Amino acid sequence: MKNFLDDLNEKQKEAVLQTEGPVLIVAGAGAGKTKTITYRIFHLIKSGVPAQSIIAITFTNKAAREMRERVEKMCLADPVLAEGYKMGNKPFINTFHALGVHIIKQNAPALGLPRFFAIIDKVDGKKFIKEALTAKNYDPKQYDPGKIMHAISAEKSKGVTATQYAESVRQEYFPKIVSTIWLEYEKMLAKEKALDLDDLLLVTAQLLKKNADVRQYYQNLWRYIHIDEYQDTNTVQYQIARFLSDSHRNICVVGDADQNIYSWRGADIGNILRFEKDFPNTKVVLLEENYRSTKTILDAANEIIKKNKIRIEKNLFTQQGMGDKIGVFQGWSELQEAFYVANKTKELIVSGVSPDEIAVLYRANFQSRTLEEAFMNTGVPYSMIGVKFFERKEVKDVLSFIRAALNRDSWADIGRVINVPARGIGAATIEKLRGGFADKIAPATLRKVDVFFGMLDKFAHKAKTSAASDTIKFVLKESGLEDMLRKGTEEDTERYENLMELVTVASRYDDLAPGESIEAFLGDAALAASEETDGDKQAAVKLMTVHAAKGLEFDYVFITGLEQDLFPHKRMNEGNLSQNEMEEERRLFYVAITRARKKIFLAYSQTRTIFGEQQVHTPSEFLYDIPVKHTEREFMVAREQEGDDSFTDPSRFIEF
Repeated sequence: MKNFLDDLNEKQKEAVLQTEGPVLIVAGAGAGKTKTITYRIFHLIKSGVPAQSIIAITFTNKAAREMRERVEKMCLADPVLAEGYKMGNKPFINTFHALGVHIIKQNAPALGLPRFFAIIDKVDGKKFIKEALTAKNYDPKQYDPGKIMHAISAEKSKGVTATQYAESVRQEYFPKIVSTIWLEYEKMLAKEKALDLDDLLLVTAQLLKKNADVRQYYQNLWRYIHIDEYQDTNTVQYQIARFLSDSHRNICVVGDADQNIYSWRGADIGNILRFEKDFPNTKVVLLEENYRSTKTILDAANEIIKKNKIRIEKNLFTQQGMGDKIGVFQGWSELQEAFYVANKTKELIVSGVSPDEIAVLYRANFQSRTLEEAFMNTGVPYSMIGVKFFERKEVKDVLSFIRAALNRDSWADIGRVINVPARGIGAATIEKLRGGFADKIAPATLRKVDVFFGMLDKFAHKAKTSAASDTIKFVLKESGLEDMLRKGTEEDTERYENLMELVTVASRYDDLAPGESIEAFLGDAALAASEETDGDKQAAVKLMTVHAAKGLEFDYVFITGLEQDLFPHKRMNEGNLSQNEMEEERRLFYVAITRARKKIFLAYSQTRTIFGEQQVHTPSEFLYDIPVKHTEREFMVAREQEGDDSFTDPSRFIEF
C-alpha cells in the first residue's frame, strides 16, 4: 500500500493529491470516479486527517456501500491505519437521506422530534394526503392524492416549505388546493412526530440555515466533504452542501454534466456548471480516460455529445483497441425489431456470452411489451428491470373495465375500477352493492352508481359488436382515463403510452368476429400476465429503460426504438422539444451508448403501430451523428435460414 498512488493515472492522481480548497472532478463515463474518490479519502486519512472529519455523500445505498467497502479494505490493509479503523475511526460515507436522518436525530429535541422519529414512505404519505383531503372537505375520489403528493415533493426538493408555498400561491385553482392540503398534511405529520422522505433533506437544510451553532458544529466536524454524482443534485441538496462547506471550503464534487438525465426529478444541471462561480479558486480536474469501452464506442459517444451546448467540454479516450463496429438494424416493424434483438442475444449466448452481460435498453416503457413477447417466443432468458407490461396499473385497470362489463359478478374487477377515475363511490357503497343492499344507498350516491353501471353497459355492447382495439379505445375515452392521463404529469404520459400499446396489442385480434375478438384478446392477455418471467434468478438478459441503466455496464448493449419522436422522445400534444429538453435527450442517448464495454447494437423500425394504427417513422437524428466508418449493417438471418418466417409475420395472436 506504500505505492497506492501508482494505481492511478495522472489525472486521477492530481484529483487525489489536491486536498485543500474546492475541487471539481469532471468524471466521464467509465473513468474511475469511485476509485478516485476512494483513493482521495484514503490519502487524506493516511496524511493524518482524522477519519471522522471526512464525509462522502452519494445518491444510492449501493454506491455508498461500495465506497465504504473500498475504503475499509484499503484502511484495513494498511498496518498503521488498521487498528484505528477497527476502533471506529471511520469517515461518514452514506446517502443524502441517511445524512439527513443522522443530523436530525442528533438535533431532535431542538426540532421538537423524538430521537426515533417516524419516517413516512410514499405509500403512507399518500394515505396522509387522503386523510388531509377529507379533513378539508375535499373528495379524495376527485382529487388524486398521488398528484398532490408529487406537487408537494417537487416543491420540497426546491427547498420550499409549506408556509412559503402558501404565501406564494395566488388564485390558481390546483395550487390553492395543494397549499391547503400541504398545510394540513404538515399538521398531521407533526402530530405523529414524523417526517416524510423529502423532509429528511428539507428539514436538514432549514436547520443548517437557521441555527448557526448547529451549522458551525458540522462545519467543524466535517472538514473534508465529497459529493458524488453532483450533476444530479437538486436545490435542497445543493443547499446542504453549501452550508456544510462554507467555512473551510474543502469540498470535492464529482460529476458529469453529460450524464444529467433526471431534470424531471428536480436535478439541476446548473449546480455543476456554476460550481467554479459558487466556489472561487476551484481546482478543475478532467477524468477523460475511459477504462470500460472500446475506442469505437467512445468515438461514437464523443460525436453524439459534442453537439450539446450546456456542458463542460471533455473528450473520452481509451488505451484499449478499436473493438467491434456498432451494429445497426433496420426493421420494417417493431415486431421484426424485437425478434431481431431476441435472436441476436440468443446467438451471443450460444457463442459463450453470459446472458447477464447483455442489456436491452429502450426509451419508453411501452416498448417493453413487444420485446418481452419476442424473448418468450425465442426462449431467451430475460429479466425485466421495472414493472412488467401486463402488471402495470393502467393496463390492469382497462382489462378490469372490460371484464367487469362482460361479467357483472366479477366484483374484484368492479371494485378495482369503480373509482377510476374518481367518481365519489366509497368502499361502503361497494359492499352494499355486493351484498344486494342497493336500497340502503343514499340517492345521490346511487345516481353515481347508476352512471357507472350504465357506462359498463356501453362497454359490454361495444365489446360484443366491435373489434378489440376499438373497444379499448372506447373504454379509454368514455371512462375518462384518456383525458386524465393526457393532461397529467410526465408519469401520466408514460401511462397513456402504455395504454396506446395495449390498443396495439388488441389490434392483432381485429380480424376476428366481433365478440370473439375481445374474448381472444382477454384470454391471451391473462396468459401473458401469468407467463411473464423475471428470470427466476438465473442468468438472464436485462431489459430496462435507459434511465434505469444509469450506473450499470454490460459487455453487449442493444438500444432499441431509435426513431424520431421516440428517441429523442417527444411528449404527446407538445410541439418541438426545447433546447434544454433536446440536450437532455441527447445526454440520455450518450448514457445508453456508454453502458457498453465491447459492442453496441442500434435498432429501429420503419413502421411502428401506435394506438392500433401503423405509422411510418423516420430514423432518429442521433443515428446520423455516429460516423459511418464505425457502423455496420445488421441483418435478420438466423431463423430465416431455418425457413421460419414467424419473426417477420405480425401474427394477430400473442404467441407462447
